[in-house]
Amino acid sequence: MTTVTQAYRAAVEAGTLRPDPAQEGVLDALERIREDLSRPVKKTFFRRATPAPVRGLYLWGGVGRGKSMLMDLLYSMVEVPKRRAHFHAFMQWVHAEMGRARARGVDDAIAPVAEELVKEVRFLAFDEMQITDITDAMIVGRLFEKLFAAGVTVVTTSNRVPDDLYKNGLNRQLFLPFIALIKEQLEVRELVSPTDHRQGRLAGEQRYFAPVNSAARQTIRAIWEDFSQGRAEPLVLKVKGRDVEIPGYFNGVGRASFYDLCAKPLGAADYLTLAEAVRVLILEDIPRLGRSNFNEAKRFVTLIDALYEAKVRLICSAADEPESLYIEGEGVFEFERTASRLREMQDASWGRED
Repeated sequence: MTTVTQAYRAAVEAGTLRPDPAQEGVLDALERIREDLSRPVKKTFFRRATPAPVRGLYLWGGVGRGKSMLMDLLYSMVEVPKRRAHFHAFMQWVHAEMGRARARGVDDAIAPVAEELVKEVRFLAFDEMQITDITDAMIVGRLFEKLFAAGVTVVTTSNRVPDDLYKNGLNRQLFLPFIALIKEQLEVRELVSPTDHRQGRLAGEQRYFAPVNSAARQTIRAIWEDFSQGRAEPLVLKVKGRDVEIPGYFNGVGRASFYDLCAKPLGAADYLTLAEAVRVLILEDIPRLGRSNFNEAKRFVTLIDALYEAKVRLICSAADEPESLYIEGEGVFEFERTASRLREMQDASWGRED
């Protein structure tokens, strides 16, 4: 049977991957999981026995280092019932299932969700684990405890070391047992690489397109297709009980229009959560701003401030150059800072590393 290392090297030889010593350094952990999961589960006379625990993996490191690619490589080679999901999308599914359980009068709504997962899968792969909500923080600990007890193997990627999950969150001390559980049940490995493979897609490339025309739309579409690999799906963020939707999302890259994010009654908390969830945002169809769309303009300023402070990489299309977007009406003077930030965010070196 082909090993993970052999599959990785074959992809390098085929030119679909670039060799990276840091990536090669964690292949042993992936191969251990593949090999252990390939062993058959013993059956009893009455039912299938609980699978022998296979320790999972928590793979963390900077943006664009290839964490998701490595997890997908393992996922493609694991031949047991499995499921892969972005962590945000998974938690949305959990909340929906818990809602249905409560509607049936179930007291402990987490239990039937765990039971359903245990019946369906033996291997769970999560992309970009991050906890930003106290409700999720409390749910995820109990859910994962049940999954681990049933022999479900979890592999997840994250941009944060486990000790930084839900950092500075409300009542974080209640979340600390889950961090201890992760360290116990998952092998924690850091992917340390000087190469940001995602940033390479933008190196030397134009990031701000004005005016919005067919050429701009075509170029942005090509950039998005390169990032999303045809596997994008909507991402719904929970912010203080509200839903904030990014229409297109894959592997830390979001795509939305100006109207998706600025024509709706969103505020600073929504944009801060968005900036935490994405590392690259493709924002399309920014119009000219002024008296006629003053509220939308204010939201746009708040959005750019949030993206700027979080060092999110921005690719956008707009009706005009930054300095000419907002030329009349209240707020013109204040918009000068936003225009300056839009210029700064076009630099090829812009973007955070965590």
